[in-house]
Parts: sequence; structure tokens; C-alpha cells
Amino acid sequence: MPSNECDEPRVSDAAADGDATSGRTGWAELLDREHLPAAIVLAGGVALYAISTFVTAALLPSVVAEIGGGHYFAWVTTVFLIASVFASMLVTRLLRRLGAARGYLVAFGLFAAGSLLAAASPTMEMLLVARAAQGLGAGLLAGLGYAVIRSALPPRLWTRATGLVSAMWALGTLVGPALGGLFAQLGLWRWAFALLAVTAVVLGVVALRRLPGERTATPEAERDGGRLPVWSLVTLVAAAAAFSIASVVPVGPVTLAAIAVGALLTVLFVVVDRRSRDAVLPRLAYRRGNPLKWIYLTLGLISGGSMLEMYLPRFGQELAGLSPLLAGIFGASLSIGWSVSQIVSAGVDAPAARRRLMVLGPVLLAVALAIFAAVQRGDAGVALVWCWTALLVAAGTGIGIAFPHLSVAALASTSDEAEASKAAAGVGTAELVSGAIASALVGVFVALGGSEPAAAATSMSVGVAVLGGLGVLTAIATVRGIRTRGTAPDA
Repeated sequence: MPSNECDEPRVSDAAADGDATSGRTGWAELLDREHLPAAIVLAGGVALYAISTFVTAALLPSVVAEIGGGHYFAWVTTVFLIASVFASMLVTRLLRRLGAARGYLVAFGLFAAGSLLAAASPTMEMLLVARAAQGLGAGLLAGLGYAVIRSALPPRLWTRATGLVSAMWALGTLVGPALGGLFAQLGLWRWAFALLAVTAVVLGVVALRRLPGERTATPEAERDGGRLPVWSLVTLVAAAAAFSIASVVPVGPVTLAAIAVGALLTVLFVVVDRRSRDAVLPRLAYRRGNPLKWIYLTLGLISGGSMLEMYLPRFGQELAGLSPLLAGIFGASLSIGWSVSQIVSAGVDAPAARRRLMVLGPVLLAVALAIFAAVQRGDAGVALVWCWTALLVAAGTGIGIAFPHLSVAALASTSDEAEASKAAAGVGTAELVSGAIASALVGVFVALGGSEPAAAATSMSVGVAVLGGLGVLTAIATVRGIRTRGTAPDA
């Protein structure tokens, strides 16, 4: 492991390469014959994770109607999330031992096996086992989607690739409910899981043929990677479990207790991982003055802001009388802004502009949601619904314009391959853990608003706006660290 806190020559060269060739790079190069297969695998893996989450949510009523087990309803998602958080922390070791191609094959294989088992499940208990297997594969896919960018693509394409990969989270919100609803309407919920399995197999074959096959392990990494960071894994998975439980139990003292336990376990994870010889996160994240920790926190805070989408369809129906279809479209407004803006933002190459977008994103998220909270009312008319929609698109735009540049800053935090692989995989882990935390907090925010829909929507929006405000502070710390240390691709 290098002794320097950052490796400026490698990063600066990457940036110079991108600037020097800007006339012949861009989306066209990322999607050309040479790089398209890798882009499909990287983006496709994350899309499978995101889509399967919402497909399953849409299918569950039909599943329960056929095989029973309604008392396990919430645990179908919780088991999946816990397994995915656990697996996401094993990405670096998977790449060291197997390389990108075979690592992806393992991930797609686990996801496909879990999907097939779900399709064949005769009981809800068996479905929970299937979802755990699916979650293991999905967690690996979420981490690999960022970690493999470094080895599969040239540095000048990293920003666009992370933009494409990250946009898949929002795509899942758009495609998943519609796809799941279609199969549920046709009475073919098992076929939906089978389709996910087939897609995973196809992507696995592409990965095996077109991604780099060599392992990323150096002799030092082999020695350090021989042992699992057991206590780091245990504490973070336990924290994710606590937050997940908080999101599925009735809101009350038990919810607050679960959130408190989750917070304490998260702090314990940091303490344990920082002292561990075989840490989950790169050691850069624990070094004073290095921006990587602020990058992770900013990514977590802004992506966690998207969790309010869970309640938007409900409020669309209760406050504006929207039909279920229109309420679903309304609920996807934030994801639409996220997806479109992320693709556009990923094309920004100017170093100063990238740093400004890292800060502007959380600002836009916080301000848009604060205004959204201020204009909540019952019996909303068409004009107000359009106003809400515009504000949600703006909030999603805030996530989208910052996300790709924060992700690339993590990828380029060091030129040491072992540490860089950890840093990149940490992006996926940060998203998954923040999703577990934010989903619990949003449920509490809604409950704090009481039984009146407008008050509940206001409370929820204010709470998430505060998270965005915290993201502004961590983004400022990120940019300051980048300027000081030179750990961004444009530094």
C-alpha cells in the first residue's frame, strides 16, 4: 500500500488525457463497439438490482394471494437488503481472487439462481431464501458496477460511465413498477422472476467474454486479502438490519429504538473498520484531511433523498385525487429528473464546473424539497400538482448533477489498485446502506406529521430536505479536500 495519501500524477494524467482528447471522446466513444459490451454489463448489473426491487414490490400482493405468508410481507424486501449490503462489502476480495469477468459471472449466477428459486417458490419461507440469494448477487452487482469501471474503461470515460451506471437506480424506479404490475395483472408473477434470471444469464455471458479476466491482486493485496474483515462485516450488516427493521415495524418506540441501535452499530463499524488490518473501506477514508469520507457521506445523503418516492404515489392519491396510474407517474418524477440530469451532467469535463456541480446538487435537492414542503395542501388542483411535479424533478436533478462527479472522485482517489478497488466498491455500499437508513427515517418523518396527509407530506419533505442540507455541508468538505489533496480526476 502506498504511503502517500493520494497519487496526483496518475490522477492528473487521467484528467489530461481526457482534456486532450475531448474532441473525440464522449457518449459516442462509450457506446462504440469497443466499449459498449462493458457499458452494458456495468449498467445492466445495477439495473437488475434496481428493477428487481420494484418488480418484487409490485408482485407481492399477487404472490401472497397464491402462496400465502402475508405476515412475512415486509421481510421479503428486508432480507434482500441485508444480504445485498453484506455482499457489497465483498466486492474487492471477489475481484482480487477472480477478476472482473469471473467475478461478474459469480454475481449474475447468484442473482439468476435466486430469481429461479423465487419463480419456483411454493411457500413464502422459500421465497425469503430465494430473496436472500438474489440479494447476495445484487449486492455484488451494485459494487462491481463502480469497481470495474477502472479496469474496463479508460479514465476519460469514467465520468460518463459512472453517470450511466448511476442512472440505472432511477431507471429501476421507472421500469420496475410498470413491469411488475404488468406481470401481476396477467397473473404471471413467476414469469417475472424467470425473466430476471434469463437477463442475468445473458449479461453473465457477455461479462465473461468481454470484461478483463485478470485478477486485481498484487502480492501485498493477496496477503492482506486472505482474511475476511469479520467484525466489520458483522457490525455493518447488523446496522443495516436494524435500520431495515425500523422501516417495517409500526412506527413508535420500537422504530426509534431500532434507529438508535442502527446508528450506534454504524459508529461501531467505523471504529472497528478503522482499526482493522483487513478493512472493508479503503484506509484513505479514515485519513485526516482526505476527502473520501466526505464523498461517501455526500453520496449517501443525496441518494437517500430519493427514498421519499416510496410515499409519493400515496400522497398523490390522497391530496390530489390522482388515479393509481397517474399517482405512479407522479411518484416517478424525482427519478425522471435524476436520470436525465445525470446523463447530461456526466458530459461536463471542465474541472471547476465538476466541483461546482458537486455542491450545487445537494443545494438544489434541499431547496426544491423545502419549497415542496411549503406548498402541501389537501384538495390540490391541476396547477398545484404540476408545481409539485416540477419541484420533484428539480430535486431529482440535484441528485443527478452531483452523483457522477462524486463517484469519479472516489474512483480516482488513489492510483493503488487495491485501495482504488475498495474506494470504488464503497460507492455501492454507501448507496445501499444509505437506502436502508433513509427508508427508515422517511417512515418516521411521515409518522411525525400525523394522520393528516398534507401534514405528513410536509413533515416528510422537511426531513428529507434537512438530509439534503447536510449533504451541502459534506459536499463543501469534499470540494475543499479535493482542492487540497488533488484526489479528483480533474485535480
